Amino acid sequence: MARTARASGVRAALRGLTTRGRSFLAAGLTAAVCAFVFGQAALLQVGVLLAVLPLAAAALLVRTRYRVASGRRLSPHRAAAGQEARVHLRLDNVSRVPTGLLLLEDRVPYVLGPRPRFVLDRVEPRGFREVSYRVRSDLRGRYPLGPLQLRLSDPFGMCELTRAFSAADVLTVVPQVQDLPPVRLPGESTGQGDSNSHTLALAGDDDVIPREYRHGDDLRRVHWKSTARYGELMVRREEQPLQARATVLLDTRETAHRGSGPASSFEWAVSCAASVSVDLVQRGYRTRLLTDTGSSVPDPGAGGAGAAESVGMLLDALAVVEHSDGGTLARAEEVLRLGGEGLLVAVVGELDEEQAERLARLRRRTGGAVALLLDTGTWAGLRHLLPETGDEQLTARITRLRESGWTVLPVRAGDSLPALWRAADRTQNNTVPYRDEVGA
Repeated sequence: MARTARASGVRAALRGLTTRGRSFLAAGLTAAVCAFVFGQAALLQVGVLLAVLPLAAAALLVRTRYRVASGRRLSPHRAAAGQEARVHLRLDNVSRVPTGLLLLEDRVPYVLGPRPRFVLDRVEPRGFREVSYRVRSDLRGRYPLGPLQLRLSDPFGMCELTRAFSAADVLTVVPQVQDLPPVRLPGESTGQGDSNSHTLALAGDDDVIPREYRHGDDLRRVHWKSTARYGELMVRREEQPLQARATVLLDTRETAHRGSGPASSFEWAVSCAASVSVDLVQRGYRTRLLTDTGSSVPDPGAGGAGAAESVGMLLDALAVVEHSDGGTLARAEEVLRLGGEGLLVAVVGELDEEQAERLARLRRRTGGAVALLLDTGTWAGLRHLLPETGDEQLTARITRLRESGWTVLPVRAGDSLPALWRAADRTQNNTVPYRDEVGA
């Protein structure tokens, strides 16, 4: 085993010879051959010296036993698209001997920029060095960072050996989140949002959900109909505070969006869904994210310590959301029919007549409904080609949704989300015409 390990180390060292080392070795061998051909003893000595120098450097690196440890820290772990994040690297020399020349290289996806490289001259025993670099991405996603590679080099630059650490981290690039103005949303009433109002489980006397009598319960809360039905003493449940609920529906259908890259209608919709979700969570809503595929991200809690966790889960999901190949909103409709109470905010792309009709019917199962309807033709630059036909179809969809009780906000490329959101205020006139330059 020892011979095998030693042989593999020698092979690794020879493969690690740099261009300078290979040149010295080739020059030494050439000089040695010429010395034999021409009978020049002095030339042989020069050849041996040139050939031995890179081999000695390789042997020295093979026998080097540095014990180093590395660590990586991201600031922040979640970065918004277009925002810079800083990666901090720390290298500790845990051995009792100082290190030689060290070259650090961290593996970074090309979308985050070039691979960072650092040169550390010498690290004393039990010492450490800290370096940092910046990364930035305009595209959402989860990007692996690492593992860190350590290159050992001799003082003459004849040989380099690469050793890699196993630890790696992940940088999550989330959509841009915009601060939205405080508004009174359609369907928002006392007990929702930040209100402290209370309610019974269900409203009618016949719909009260009872429970068994417990010692100390007030006899005035006895529910006699349930007592007669179950044959034991039953009481009404205690009042519970109303919990505001909201669903943010994101249309990810590839056929419903236009444009490509960060300037596409799909990326605008994802950023809009992120901004609305964060705003609702901060206002105390139990917010879930729902896509047209039927997949949802439930909110573990609203307000208090759970708000940060909720925001993190929603942004992590939106960081990796992609186009779906579906053509309808049927799966999302099924989920909303099973539990669509509360406020519904839909960020949708291009709708045909059938999809607009389906979306209109969902209003009956919600406490309030706001639709941000994207005019995707303005993202593709097609509206100027067929302006009348496109306007007529979009106007028909807007009219149908508003007749069903939706608050509809038509969106064009370049519109400001905070200005659009301000138009959703239920105290204002929500019949925003398509021709208005909302948010321009």
